[in-house]
Amino acid sequence: MIAWLNGRRTVEVPCTVEIEQTPESLHAHVTLDADFDIEPGDEVLVHDSPVSVPYGERLRVRRTATVIRAGRLERLWTKLAGHLELTELYEVSFSERRRL
Repeated sequence: MIAWLNGRRTVEVPCTVEIEQTPESLHAHVTLDADFDIEPGDEVLVHDSPVSVPYGERLRVRRTATVIRAGRLERLWTKLAGHLELTELYEVSFSERRRL
């Protein structure tokens, strides 16, 4: 279903939420069952998703997510901001101080 929210296009899609908190892994993943890619600036809101599991357990549930698509200006701004954030890492040096 496609709708509009504050001038932005929204799409509701089914998704799978996987949360694991075991000695081997600590992670939370959301996989969208959508025929489009998430792009810079897009937002994904998962409805009624669990936020944690007890230690030693893994949980996999089906939920619905709302994807709020970014407009052209938002997408451009997000790409620019990401690029500027990345360039801050360029100033870090992993070589010995005496060689600089």
